[in-house]
Amino acid sequence: MAKRDYYEVLGIGKDANEADLKKAYRKLARQYHPDVNPGDKEAESKFKEVTEAYEILSDPDKKARYDQLGHAGFDPNGFGGGFGGQDFGGFGDIFDMFFGGGFGGQTRKGPRKGADLRYDLTVEFEEAAFGIEKTISLPRWETCSECEGSGAKKGTRSETCSRCRGTGQVAQTQRTPLGQFQTIRTCPECEGEGKVIKQPCLECSGKGKIRKNKKVQIKIPAGVDTGSRLRMGGEGEAGELGGPPGDLYIFITVKPHKFFMRHEDDIFYEQTITFVQAALGAEIEMPTLHGKVKFKVPEGVQTDTVFRLKGKGIKNVQGYGTGDQHVKVKIVTPKNLTSDQKELLKKLESTFNEEQNKVEETGENKEKGFFERVKDAFKG
Repeated sequence: MAKRDYYEVLGIGKDANEADLKKAYRKLARQYHPDVNPGDKEAESKFKEVTEAYEILSDPDKKARYDQLGHAGFDPNGFGGGFGGQDFGGFGDIFDMFFGGGFGGQTRKGPRKGADLRYDLTVEFEEAAFGIEKTISLPRWETCSECEGSGAKKGTRSETCSRCRGTGQVAQTQRTPLGQFQTIRTCPECEGEGKVIKQPCLECSGKGKIRKNKKVQIKIPAGVDTGSRLRMGGEGEAGELGGPPGDLYIFITVKPHKFFMRHEDDIFYEQTITFVQAALGAEIEMPTLHGKVKFKVPEGVQTDTVFRLKGKGIKNVQGYGTGDQHVKVKIVTPKNLTSDQKELLKKLESTFNEEQNKVEETGENKEKGFFERVKDAFKG
């Protein structure tokens, strides 16, 4: 009778961890143990089957061989048995030997750069326009000052791994149909570091790093906008085994302004004026990012007319000059007029009617004398 799959015997999947494996085995071993089932040959057989499955799957090397070749990997008369008593680790090992999986390759861990960090920062409209310095609190891993990153208790040091003798690697000789080969793998005892810590640092528990909130000063240049990204070298997570720290990336979001709008380096602003200012022209005071300025509204300006204030925009973040401020004029119709004001407007309207009649009779330009009549009406 063909053997059942070991994973099926234990009722677990191939992705089961060590804890799951032990739990499944203990449950079934208690169920089929001969002391619990005296004289029951079927239970005895199942107990042996469960024990055999656990013995194979609990050993990393045997499990790897079983996953590659199945039961054939343990058949002394089959291809996966041993040649002269030597185990053959399966086709995967052969590929490892010839295509970079080991075979004298260096697998010992070395210094590694720390992880990069991201920080999302929101700034005011004016802060983005003119630049600013801000201090942020950044949670990150830093090198432990107690053990200086070694992970060993103060006054002690890490020791050379006895299994790999400090190389970070262990060798295994195998006989295969292609000859005898030696595979070199990462040492499971020290995980390739070549050293083990017998007395861990009390401050960092042997990690060599501590989680801290670090105050970081950020200089935001003038001209940044939403989506701008700033890089601060060396302000990321601490490196591994003496490696350099990672970098910090600041992602900028700019709050909207209550009356300015921005497009690239230009500013857009809507200026309201009265009917009289539009008709007669006027000098008005207008806000810009750079302070208030006086602006002359020309006589007869129409609503939605756009004017440009050169150099009153935002400095280019790359240093390519400064944008402009574009001003759109909006004429406001007066409300809640007094009786005197209404009389004046009626008088003005009558002059418009007279002008219109004259145009119709003579064909003269209807714009002729328009603003002069507006002036006269408000002077009267």
